[in-house]
Amino acid sequence: MTLNIPLGPVMTDVGGLLLADDDIKRLQHPLIGGVILFARNFTSPQQLKELTTSIHALREPRLPIAVDHEGGRVQRFRDGFTQIPPMRLLGQRWDESPQDALQSAKNVGYVIASELIDHGIDFSFAPVLDVDWGESGVIGDRAFHKDPVVISELAGALIAGMASAGMGAVGKHFPGHGFVRADSHHEIPVDDRSFEDITKADMVPFRMLAKQGLRAVMPAHVIYAKVDSKPAGFSSKWLKGILRGQLDFDGLIFSDDLSMEGASSAGSVAKRAHAALDAGCDMVLLCNDAARTDELLAGLTADGVLPGIDLSRRLQQMHGHLDARKESDYTAARDAVLSLNTSQAA
Repeated sequence: MTLNIPLGPVMTDVGGLLLADDDIKRLQHPLIGGVILFARNFTSPQQLKELTTSIHALREPRLPIAVDHEGGRVQRFRDGFTQIPPMRLLGQRWDESPQDALQSAKNVGYVIASELIDHGIDFSFAPVLDVDWGESGVIGDRAFHKDPVVISELAGALIAGMASAGMGAVGKHFPGHGFVRADSHHEIPVDDRSFEDITKADMVPFRMLAKQGLRAVMPAHVIYAKVDSKPAGFSSKWLKGILRGQLDFDGLIFSDDLSMEGASSAGSVAKRAHAALDAGCDMVLLCNDAARTDELLAGLTADGVLPGIDLSRRLQQMHGHLDARKESDYTAARDAVLSLNTSQAA
């Protein structure tokens, strides 16, 4: 039975290839507002379509379905999907021919969006807007370039390609994860640079793209010690004061995964969620721990957190639009991306 429930402020995952009874019960909770899928949820394009169809059938408005599908080593679905190169390849192409690189970025964005929407995925947490300082292993070749202006240009083209295929973009990891060596999945990274240094470099892509098609932003689980003692995703200075106030960004703000070690400084899972929401996040993500997700939902419910009509409307703007895709445009873009992969292999 389809339930009419506004979309709530929590995004979670599901266990396997099909919805189990526990998944269905969890996804029908009023505080759930979206689903993120992983490689474990995929064996074939047809199975993925069946899974996303079953998720979308649970509620009205339907739950937006997301995935981390950037390309390179972060591409959850592979069999039956075009291999997307790491974004660094587009940066290398820029160094040879900026115009070719911009067209390649647009093609990549179009292919990512077309293939995901065709399989019931509403959006990808992409693009990565971090600067490649040559320090961060977890970012590495996920970054477009070391020049923030080049990142802005290439990411802008990729976002335009996604938009023309019917998908909104999510820029990450605000205000920039590329300078620190530590991986926020396993540690709490600390960036000791001044606000001025961060502004002059890492924040440039976010500033340039805040009004140029970015539908949403994901902050980093990084402490920028000279600005705030809290990680950016739990900092009202970063989210309300800088991202909303100075950059005038009016899209959605998704927290990074609350189960990551970089989020541990905020305390229990419920405290982490409250800290993120109070700081300015619209949505919190909790992945890969069904028991803690249930704990979070029970805790937020007990605290009186309710789904909001305004948030629900804004989340619906993240739904993908398959009717935007043209088969001829997709074929041309896919062939260009396949050629890009061939040139990389050579």
